[in-house]
Amino acid sequence: MADPAVSVLKRAVELDEASRFQESLVCYQEGIALLLQVLKVTKDERKKAHYRDKITHYMNRAEDIKEYLKKEKEDGKYHKQIKIEENTKGFSYEKLFQEYLSETVTEVWVEDPYIRHVHQLYNFLRFCEMLVKGRCKVKRIHLLTSHDEGNGRTQQINSLEEIRQSLEDFGVTLDVSYSSSIHDREIRFNNGWTIKIGRGLDYFKKPQGRFCLGYCDFDLRPCHETTVDIFHIKHTKKT
Repeated sequence: MADPAVSVLKRAVELDEASRFQESLVCYQEGIALLLQVLKVTKDERKKAHYRDKITHYMNRAEDIKEYLKKEKEDGKYHKQIKIEENTKGFSYEKLFQEYLSETVTEVWVEDPYIRHVHQLYNFLRFCEMLVKGRCKVKRIHLLTSHDEGNGRTQQINSLEEIRQSLEDFGVTLDVSYSSSIHDREIRFNNGWTIKIGRGLDYFKKPQGRFCLGYCDFDLRPCHETTVDIFHIKHTKKT
């Protein structure tokens, strides 16, 4: 029964040693909860004492990490990083963004130079659908992207115009701007959260076929390797 707890806590230690403290804290908390369940059903007193010692040790380390992260926030160094490994699943837009889309969000800025090709336009459409369906009250979306340099420019402009008109039906205004010098990818919400994804919204792999799992549900779609960096302006000191 202790095997799942051991596995999770082993992962917590690995993340801790790699200085991935936010992720390690989650694993420590999950592993401690599993170990507490094991402790409840254990009859052998020596094993119970062993589990108590382990729980105390991991709880102390988890508290140390909490204090460290708290100080980072107070010092204006708040930074959460998520590493999406190659071919992993479970990173739909809902899973990635919903934690930061509170009811106070009314305005969103998307800066991504690659909202050009058909699949990238569909990615942006799915992102807009998530905003409309979520608990946030988005009224305006700003998109800054770059023009398609090939024959797809007309399709790009027409597709974004169609998305704009569709959003109007839901009471949302879409402002589209183009820049030939944009390179960075960034998404900002007016509640202070900023999310930077190495590959922008285009981090999903092409599905194997139209009738394969993951074609519609992006939680089941394999991902390209990328890094997600999350900041909050409340915790970022300006120079």
